[in-house]
Amino acid sequence: MSRESSPAKRRLVLVVDDDPTMRLLVREALEPHGLDVEEAADGSSALALFRTRDPDLVLLDVQMPGIDGFAVCEEIRRMPGALHTPVVMITGLDDVESVRRAYEAGATDFIAKPISWLILSHRVRYLLRAAETVRELRRSQERLANAQRLARMGSWQMELGSGEIHTSEGFLTIYGFPRGEAVLRLKTLMERIHPDDRPALLAAAETCLREGRSAQIDHRVVLPDGSERVVHSQVTLGLGENGRPQRLEGTVQDVTERKQAEEQIRYLAYHDSLTGLGNRLLFKERLGVALAQARRNDGVLGVLFLDLDHFKRINDTLGHSVGDRLLQGVADRLVATVRASDVIARSGRMDADHAVSRLGGDEFTILLTDLREVQDLAKVARRILDALSVPFALEGHEVVISGSIGITARPLDGDDVETLLRNADAAMYHAKDRGRNNYQFYTESMNAVALERLILESKLRRGLEHGEFELHYQPKVALPEGRLTGFEALLRWRDPEEGLVLPGVFIPLCEETGLIRPLGDWVLLEACRQLARWRDAGRAPLPVSVNLSVHQFRGGGLVESVRRALAETRVDARWLELEITESALLQDEAAVVGALEALRRLGIRIAIDDFGTGYSSFSYLRRLPVDVLKIDRSFVQHIETSADEAALLGAIVSMGRALRLRVIAEGVETMGQRELLAGWGCDEMQGFLISPAVPAEAAVAFAPVAAVKRT
Repeated sequence: MSRESSPAKRRLVLVVDDDPTMRLLVREALEPHGLDVEEAADGSSALALFRTRDPDLVLLDVQMPGIDGFAVCEEIRRMPGALHTPVVMITGLDDVESVRRAYEAGATDFIAKPISWLILSHRVRYLLRAAETVRELRRSQERLANAQRLARMGSWQMELGSGEIHTSEGFLTIYGFPRGEAVLRLKTLMERIHPDDRPALLAAAETCLREGRSAQIDHRVVLPDGSERVVHSQVTLGLGENGRPQRLEGTVQDVTERKQAEEQIRYLAYHDSLTGLGNRLLFKERLGVALAQARRNDGVLGVLFLDLDHFKRINDTLGHSVGDRLLQGVADRLVATVRASDVIARSGRMDADHAVSRLGGDEFTILLTDLREVQDLAKVARRILDALSVPFALEGHEVVISGSIGITARPLDGDDVETLLRNADAAMYHAKDRGRNNYQFYTESMNAVALERLILESKLRRGLEHGEFELHYQPKVALPEGRLTGFEALLRWRDPEEGLVLPGVFIPLCEETGLIRPLGDWVLLEACRQLARWRDAGRAPLPVSVNLSVHQFRGGGLVESVRRALAETRVDARWLELEITESALLQDEAAVVGALEALRRLGIRIAIDDFGTGYSSFSYLRRLPVDVLKIDRSFVQHIETSADEAALLGAIVSMGRALRLRVIAEGVETMGQRELLAGWGCDEMQGFLISPAVPAEAAVAFAPVAAVKRT
């Protein structure tokens, strides 16, 4: 129904008088003006009607039998929702005492008899309009109070003359004052402001008063129970009719939760969620601030860049949950170690939690300030390495970890954030190249090394794309007769600028950068293709062995790569032999052994390369799925001149044969070495005595009997 078509609500007036003539006259005076009238002859009936009809106004005679008008008025005021209903007392008494009692009882107004009936209707209608205005004002105040409560806001006014501060309920709630205490003094209010924030708040108010412009400030409020809230206060200057400052007024809003949310967001943006340490962003900010201060004071500061050694092995073997626990343990030890240092933050401006950050993965940085001399950095680095050397007890495992630390100092190694971090990173890699579990200071030459590595990586990627790699083949012959038994495929890189590059130069970088997997897949496929070419050319089949990196076993794709290469070239698996070094096997046994067993089921033979350079034992070899034992060249070099070396190698050959493994000696260069190996029962040999690795075209020239003749 539209507002225009809705009938206006008629107002109801309750007339209470023991005189029926008086009630009739009141009815006749009011009803012609659109007012409804309900009558009551005594106080008890009046109260009952008030409860059921809820009148808009009450005309109440004072003198009635039973309950008089004063008592009825008091009872009405005690009823729920009746506090503001207009009650007009009708009395023939005009003495001051009766008027006082009427107002004390809660009367809105009074009318003395005899009544002017014309004036009565006007007066009643005026009181009804005034009551409606009051109700609307009250509703507006309630809506404002609700809005302020929802927004956690409050308002206030301070009269400059009296100093009184009038407040809303929302203000009292925010400041923790009782609800009835709507008028405060400045001293009382300031006692609730945090002592550290009072000067700034008073300064904002004085600025507003002096300059006439609004001010706003965030400050803390201390509640009676000791808890704190953060409040956003706004203040403006109120002028009187004469245009002069009369009051200060403003609003307050409880922004505690918003500030906490902002702090949480900032914390998440600047901290590592796993360890609670600062992250890369926060570390760079702190380093920038520390550098600015060091420039002003001509001070020295240092950056330690820590990378955990072989951390990936922990994740791969024990799982990521143990790896995460280890990172948390490392973070705790770093913080404790830095806090114990006598060269950290002597001024007290930075504690250990601020000095240590986790950049990501297993990389941590430590910022050291107020140094007396650069060599203090080495003391801290040594302390960190010692702390890490103590085993970690994690979920039933005892984990031992080490770290490599790169060190840079301002101003020797740079005077800006990026340079110091980059040089510390380079120094860390230098520490890894020096055998890990050590620290290295940055030197200018490291930049050249890093640049050289970057260029080499780029060239390797280009070489793989442009077909610059090739396989050379080193023959293997049987002992003692010298019959050709197969080849080992060895990778070479024909760099357009440098010429032929040996694998020792580029394989480590390929393993670090992940290039080893696509490169390893190419080697497998190319070796199988060469076997297919020799087969198609009518050559007698001879096995070709291919070296594998431990990185090729990670991710589970090696077996499929081998199967795919064999299928594409239609090469019988028995002519492919795969070699893995003893040290690589020990690095990641869980990932390697399962793949080796799957490869053997395909019919491929497995060889342990460079045996003797690792830490495995013959009893350990019995559990491994291997067919061939290749003895490292370092055991062969001195067997002609050292009886101990000869006895050791002879024992290795004997035990290898006892395990039913085919034993091959690498790096044979003299006839004397050949004869000793043959005498011990070594099955095969390879080395420069026979031939270095040669291109495929030259390899086919080898006769069934090698060029070396028996003596």
